[in-house]
Amino acid sequence: MNNFLSRVYRAIKIDADLYEEVENDKSATLQAGIVVVLSSLAAGVGALKLGASNFLLAPILSLISWYVWAYIIYFVGVKLFPDKNTKSNHGELLRTIGFSSAPGIIRVFGVTPDLMTVTFVGSAFWMLACMVVGVRAALDYNSLWRALGVVVVAWIFQAILLFAILILFRNF
Repeated sequence: MNNFLSRVYRAIKIDADLYEEVENDKSATLQAGIVVVLSSLAAGVGALKLGASNFLLAPILSLISWYVWAYIIYFVGVKLFPDKNTKSNHGELLRTIGFSSAPGIIRVFGVTPDLMTVTFVGSAFWMLACMVVGVRAALDYNSLWRALGVVVVAWIFQAILLFAILILFRNF
């Protein structure tokens, strides 16, 4: 438990060594999933005034999104824009991206109307910074800019995929 809490704290601090550590620790995948669930539960609590369904559906949707997101980043980073040292797999990305959602835990403070916007927007940028460092570690990139580019391109792919799914299932 101390190891887990230490990792969450280090992820929040954007400790690059932590992302290298969890990239290589196959047993950290479950921990990364727990971080994703905690972050989504915190968002659900922070957004309770928007409805209880946010709290109930958020963990399930977050886990699915985390899993798909890791594949999209794998495809973009390893297949489309590899660096000369790039070698990675879905598990490494699951672990680093999972821990990058640790700053989202502060969204629990969004339960206060005055803090909702600042905690949600602030944590989004903080998680983005963590994700870029995590992607850099998982894809063995030398440049944070390259990792940021992969995250942005992957986000565009994910948005297009989500849009296509919404159009396909709009009548259901």
